[in-house]
Amino acid sequence: MRRFWIAGIAAVLTTILLFPATAVAQTAPSSTAGAAIDAPLLFEQNCAACHAGGGNIVRRGKNLKTKALKRYGMDSQEAIANIITNGKGIMSAYGEAAENGAPTRLTTPEIEALADYVLAQAAVDWP
Repeated sequence: MRRFWIAGIAAVLTTILLFPATAVAQTAPSSTAGAAIDAPLLFEQNCAACHAGGGNIVRRGKNLKTKALKRYGMDSQEAIANIITNGKGIMSAYGEAAENGAPTRLTTPEIEALADYVLAQAAVDWP
């Protein structure tokens, strides 16, 4: 019985050593791999405290409505993703590449999904 146990461990270790990427990928898949990103939920969890309904409780004029987004040059996915990632002024940074050294809150795909969501909601005036 002990020989089978030792042989089993040896086989597992050999597999891990010879095929490390495959072994890790099969045992620890990424939490976002293959999963759809729920942008409305991300917005609710990370943005709605200040930007509920596309507004801005801190600075009224700097809301997420189409007119304000255009006025401040934030009317593209790239511009919105950049401000989510790096923050600006009193807005915190939420991204992996946050310039202020703050811990990561959102992944790049989550940030891109949020930026798309903001643009889509602005286009229909945040119903």
